[in-house]
Amino acid sequence: MGEATIRDVARHAQVSVASVSRVLNRLDNVSEHTRDRVLSAVKELGYVPHAGARSLSMARTGAIGVVLPNLHGEFFSEIMRGMDRLATARGYLLLLSNMHSDTIDAAASLKAMRGRVDGLIVMAPHMDDVATAEALPVGTPAILLNTRAAIAGRPTIRLDNAAGARAVAEHLLQIGRKRIVHIAGPRGNIDAEERAEAFRNALSERQGVNLEVMQGDFYEESGRAAVKLLLDGGHSFDAIFAANDMMAIGALETLRNAGVAVPDEVAVAGFDDIPLSSHLGLTTVQVRIDDLGGRAIERLLDIVEGAEDHHNELHQPELVVRSTTVKT
Repeated sequence: MGEATIRDVARHAQVSVASVSRVLNRLDNVSEHTRDRVLSAVKELGYVPHAGARSLSMARTGAIGVVLPNLHGEFFSEIMRGMDRLATARGYLLLLSNMHSDTIDAAASLKAMRGRVDGLIVMAPHMDDVATAEALPVGTPAILLNTRAAIAGRPTIRLDNAAGARAVAEHLLQIGRKRIVHIAGPRGNIDAEERAEAFRNALSERQGVNLEVMQGDFYEESGRAAVKLLLDGGHSFDAIFAANDMMAIGALETLRNAGVAVPDEVAVAGFDDIPLSSHLGLTTVQVRIDDLGGRAIERLLDIVEGAEDHHNELHQPELVVRSTTVKT
């Protein structure tokens, strides 16, 4: 059976389509009896109002949908903090959903937002152009944040991962490190892939430098596991660049517990600059995460409120050198 329509709701509740519309748009000129019948029909049929139909009646939900990958760590706390600050200032609420790595599950997360929000922020670093385009609700404004997809008419904000990774490589080379380990992020993730590729390319230009890549997943535990494998296997290394701060923190903790001097014996760097990083003295690539989230909301709300915006924006990170690579 296909999705229920407003006519199906009217037929089920035995009222007119106009009455259903008045109830859904929260207008006063409808009786409580009719309202109850319509809302019961909506619930029984699983009816979801289409965003396009709502806009025709000039009704807005006052909500912005935010669809992110699996929620973990301080990165997502910070990006949501930036989004919430800007949304609140402009009188909107955030409706949050997370998606897993499965494309079907991710598409369901997006489609579930249809009719419930005025616009969408979508961060889907594991989805390709076709899957993302098919999942995005037609007629709903959206900003694609750090997403692999490039879709006509859908503006994007991307982080310059390559510039950040190159900055780390140049710094490690500058302080004389030659046996370098990269703890990579999850396979299929665009951020992880861009960081790994740029880091590898930057080091390949230098003779006498050895790079070993360990697979991680952006979680702290994978940073610990990678370093344990290196130490147990007797690998020789003098620097670690983890694809995010959580893995770098796991690596740093394991090195120190094993009695390895940081940065004298092994330098450690990460990526993101989550708040905990500054407290631990971690050298990292500063993304200004809350600004990234705030910028996405700012652009989306401008579109929702009538502005034209079709351009793609590149967010520039900056290397912050701290005591895990250079004694201060």
